[in-house]
Amino acid sequence: MIAADTSVLIDYFQGKKNNQTEKLDEILAFHSLVLPPVVLAEVLSDPSLPKKFIEKINELPILDILDDFWYQAGHIRAKLIAHKLKARLADTLIAQSCIEHKVPLLTSDSDFRHFVKYCGLKLY
Repeated sequence: MIAADTSVLIDYFQGKKNNQTEKLDEILAFHSLVLPPVVLAEVLSDPSLPKKFIEKINELPILDILDDFWYQAGHIRAKLIAHKLKARLADTLIAQSCIEHKVPLLTSDSDFRHFVKYCGLKLY
């Protein structure tokens, strides 16, 4: 299983062609995509989403939130902040979902590199 962040999904459904959308196309072909819950919420927050996009998103499996998710997310965010690094809350929650499920993240957002270096996030 492989997770994708919001920007990759939006680029994909808007028909943009880049390395991440090509990888996402392969992942979808093998039915290997899972979504962190925050990605689902971010994507569905767009009131102008086409119905077919919403239908596709609703078909995808969502990573469960485990018992200590919120504590662990707070700890990894604090770790990055202590290093004076950017740690947006949504990115932290996405990273924590992937870390605790040992699922690599497909992203084009360079802010996730801090979660790789200090928290054990794996990128695809």
